[in-house]
Amino acid sequence: MTSPHDDAPQPWTSPGSNPGTSPQPVPPSVGRPPAAPVPPAGPPVAPPVPVHPGPGGAGPQATGWGDQPAWNGQPGWGAPAPGAWRPVAAQPGIVPLRPLGLGEILDGSFRAVRANPRVMFGLSAIVVTVAVVLQYVLGWYIAPFVGGALSDIDDVDPAAGSVDLGASFGQALTTPITSLATTVLTGWLIISVSRSVIGQRVEMREVLRSRRIWLVLGYTVLAAIAVAVAVAVVVVPVVLLATSGSGGLAALVGVLGGIALLVALFVAFTRTLLVPPALMLEGRRLWPTFGRAWRLTRGSFWRLFGIYLLVSVIVSVVTQIIVTPATLLGTFAFGGPDAFGAIVIAAFASIIALTLSTTFLASVVALLYIDVRMRREGLDVELARAAGAGA
Repeated sequence: MTSPHDDAPQPWTSPGSNPGTSPQPVPPSVGRPPAAPVPPAGPPVAPPVPVHPGPGGAGPQATGWGDQPAWNGQPGWGAPAPGAWRPVAAQPGIVPLRPLGLGEILDGSFRAVRANPRVMFGLSAIVVTVAVVLQYVLGWYIAPFVGGALSDIDDVDPAAGSVDLGASFGQALTTPITSLATTVLTGWLIISVSRSVIGQRVEMREVLRSRRIWLVLGYTVLAAIAVAVAVAVVVVPVVLLATSGSGGLAALVGVLGGIALLVALFVAFTRTLLVPPALMLEGRRLWPTFGRAWRLTRGSFWRLFGIYLLVSVIVSVVTQIIVTPATLLGTFAFGGPDAFGAIVIAAFASIIALTLSTTFLASVVALLYIDVRMRREGLDVELARAAGAGA
């Protein structure tokens, strides 16, 4: 159960700082409107009446305040004059401190990389390289065993590509390595993006010391188990019905269950999209953070889903542009995808594509979290206070 205070706006604290320390005083000029001028003593003076030339320049004509047209086409009162001063959102870092648009989120993601390339690209390249090398080495080692097992099956023709099937199965079995690596990397990069929003930089050693990454990793494992259970709930009845001779009923259950599963996963993924940044930045335990992230997305479901879907499509296209030509080049140059040279080229392309995609997606998720909190909780004032205190 959650307490009534779980939805209270959380004060902004720099990731890695001690939550128990007292907040810094807010500079008078940050997040507060300027004090109104004190009127001089004496009787009140009526404001001057603006004078505008009449039609054709035929003498002056008095109007009211402002320049809003009245019913007769003449300027009336009630609207600010052209060129009147309007407050501009502070921008100490990569994005303005106000609710963000799509273009600002995309631009802020690129700015986050430029603001701290050592962490955003350097750390990403290190983690992704280790994960991809492990994946390809294990896949290359496992592929012959899987291919031999497949060739022993009567329905599989060895000449039909059991080696290729073995390589595919071997790579699929090692995919969790890259999934866990990108999960950990996303949590670390969120810290850097959050600091870049207020114009600060975080060092790599400070990012690596964050223990809250274990919560993100645990949440990812639990989410994967939940997805596997949901898939099993749909697949097992279909298999049982098919083996019992009820093919038509099995097809019906499969179609309806598949649609329900897709809708459930679609809703659950979007409503939990902000769990990783909330875990890294708010200092709560796992289950209270899960509930809070679920409530934060209330009212922003379609906006979050649309932006994340668009970014995912962009990332997928860029990934295929990098990986597909490299894979084809290695296959034709070395005589097959299982050749050592082809594996090296494919691994190198995968490292580049996965580094770019993970960095960009992590930046977008972090900025979506900050945007939602600025819209719902006025986080922009807290961010301005943190930026002023750290200046």
